[in-house]
Amino acid sequence: MLIKNVLITGGAGFIGSNLALKLVSKGYTVTVLDNLSPQIHGDNPQITSPLYLSIKDKVNFIYGTVTNKDDWEKALKGQDAIVHYAAETGTGQSMYEVEKYVDVNINGTALMLNLLVNGDYTVKKVVVASSRSIYGEGKYLSKELGAVYPTQRTAEFMDNGDFEAKYPNSSELILVGTDEESKIHPSSVYGITKQNQEQMVLTVCPTIGIAGVAFRYQNVYGPGQSLKNPYTGILSIFSTQIKNGNAINIFEDGKESRDFVYIDDVVDATILGLEKEEANNQVFNVGTGVAIDVLTVANELVKNYGIEVPIRVSGNYRLGDIRHNYADLTKINKFLGFQPEVSFEQGLKKFADWVNTQEVQEDKYQKSIDEMKAKGLYK
Repeated sequence: MLIKNVLITGGAGFIGSNLALKLVSKGYTVTVLDNLSPQIHGDNPQITSPLYLSIKDKVNFIYGTVTNKDDWEKALKGQDAIVHYAAETGTGQSMYEVEKYVDVNINGTALMLNLLVNGDYTVKKVVVASSRSIYGEGKYLSKELGAVYPTQRTAEFMDNGDFEAKYPNSSELILVGTDEESKIHPSSVYGITKQNQEQMVLTVCPTIGIAGVAFRYQNVYGPGQSLKNPYTGILSIFSTQIKNGNAINIFEDGKESRDFVYIDDVVDATILGLEKEEANNQVFNVGTGVAIDVLTVANELVKNYGIEVPIRVSGNYRLGDIRHNYADLTKINKFLGFQPEVSFEQGLKKFADWVNTQEVQEDKYQKSIDEMKAKGLYK
């Protein structure tokens, strides 16, 4: 399967722009379709957005949106592959901007597939960005029951400071890596839309002779991540708070954990998915296979910046948040030979060094919390 021309939707975003630059350096011809959302790129993005400026004049840029058929038709011409990143991405925000998330994430993907099925295009492969959020809570082992998948945690326990996931008729659970065969039970509208995107691509594409690949990304971070967006990216959110000298409010007891994967590793995994036939019609986790708790993240960032701010473990929580999730990488290692290269310590230092070169952004995080509080989703 010869792939030369690649369309990246959302290709001016954090992951998309990094992927675009790497593909260009490898000799691919890249087209980007992006609406330069102010939530990510700020005001006057074509003049001020570092992400957009990093790809400007290096790719064929189409200013447009995945919810517009004409924009899709323009972008799809002559493409050999699509990497579909364009999406609304805030887990918490998705719970009260439901229509927007469904429209962009699900309907935008449906529009793409509809055109591929009914039009005359040269696309041979579609890579879709899925997410660890489709799993909801990660995989656990119960002494009594074996592998279990806890459902959403309830206010009843969390109001009393008990934040760990529970499972009926089981004693304390042991967290393990979540593999691709794990139960899919998203706990946010964002997670539902990602599950839907993944399933649509992997269901429709093979019926028309197009290879589908889905990557379930864990928490991606690194230089270039939007420091303006208060709805997603905990490292960026904390960094902006620290740089403003503001206290960091750690939810729950600070022991909730995520798998933080560095941007270069994510780009490398994605390119393997584009280039390798072994990836066709498969789904893969992309992470580090290591769980890092949120309190550790905050303390390490403070240390890296050398700016002392209060770190408060508040016991606040957001309904729909999961407790733990980290990736089992057995499958992607076996099929694609992928192994993450950048440790959390190395990646965090690179990220912090980059943040130190950036203008300090306004801290809008409290606004996002106030929005959730007003909807009864923040306790």
